Amino acid sequence: MDLLLNEQQLMLQSTVQDLLKRDFTKERLAEFDSGKADLKDQWDSVCSTGILGSLIPEKYGGIGGSFSDTGVVFQELGKGPLPGPHFTSSVLAANLIIQCGTESQKHNYLPRIAEGKFIFSVAISNLNQSVNTIFEDFRLAQNGVSGVRLNIPELRLATHVIVPFTSEPGIQGLAVIPTNTYGLSIRPLTGMSTEQYELKTENAEIEEILTGFKLSAFSSALIQSTALLCSFQVGGLERVLEMCLTYSKTRHQFGQPIGRFQRVQDHIIDIVNYLDSAKWTTYEALWKLDTAQESKVGIHMAGSLASEGYYLGCNAAHDVHAGVGIIREYGLTLHTKMSRTLYSYLGNPRYHRNEIAKALYF
Repeated sequence: MDLLLNEQQLMLQSTVQDLLKRDFTKERLAEFDSGKADLKDQWDSVCSTGILGSLIPEKYGGIGGSFSDTGVVFQELGKGPLPGPHFTSSVLAANLIIQCGTESQKHNYLPRIAEGKFIFSVAISNLNQSVNTIFEDFRLAQNGVSGVRLNIPELRLATHVIVPFTSEPGIQGLAVIPTNTYGLSIRPLTGMSTEQYELKTENAEIEEILTGFKLSAFSSALIQSTALLCSFQVGGLERVLEMCLTYSKTRHQFGQPIGRFQRVQDHIIDIVNYLDSAKWTTYEALWKLDTAQESKVGIHMAGSLASEGYYLGCNAAHDVHAGVGIIREYGLTLHTKMSRTLYSYLGNPRYHRNEIAKALYF
């Protein structure tokens, strides 16, 4: 496994870094978080970079990059952390369409996802019990899809949502529903999270059913997307560590930098350990996906370490920063909220550890 970035990856990294410096500074992200600015007004700048097509094959209008290439993109986005539907649309929904859609559906949706003309959300919040349970919330009948599910991310800007459903007699599938469809309602959920919503449908008319659906293909799309979600969390952990290192060198107490105090060093060492374990397992998982090796156990390991590491790393960072860490404009709370939001998304650490045990046992 080559840990050095190649030419294309360096270019992707530079593109995202320039985007964040130009349009999504720490101050701007704090304005999004406080409601003083709307991400919708600057979403076009994300689309213009082409990064939304990084995972989508060239024949469907994307860049056709590898999982490792796309991991570089999301690792940099995580350093913001940049909110928005970049992951749900260009990774999770795109993977589901690639794995479960027909050729006609791929040619219809994927180019528009890569351009940002279509923005997808997916009615999945967590997998903490099993993949099968997420189909139970929505029922498909002749007159449409009905059901409700909480904690669906990034629905506000979405033009479409992919809804897992069950129909009689117990047939599972995926429906594509435009968010402006009659019978579909979206309610924001407030609290210690970033962009979470309730999705409710009452006989909502579907636009398409992904007719290539198989449970094995669905599971494959989720596991591949999880590896890239880990990249985003790794990027967030990297930025949290940078903030702690800088603060521990510049904040003085008792006539010396606080970084000289052993307890402060202990907190920073904890963050380093969380970051290293999450980063290297994520890199290995992406490399295994690119080289068509067995990657399921590795991805679940990365999912466990990245979700837990980001969460605990933010806790340790607040111990380093004390009072200043809770100031929104400082930027640490943006990562704290994001770490809570992503902790259970696509499976919490306990779910991933259980999946590792099942894979090793069976």
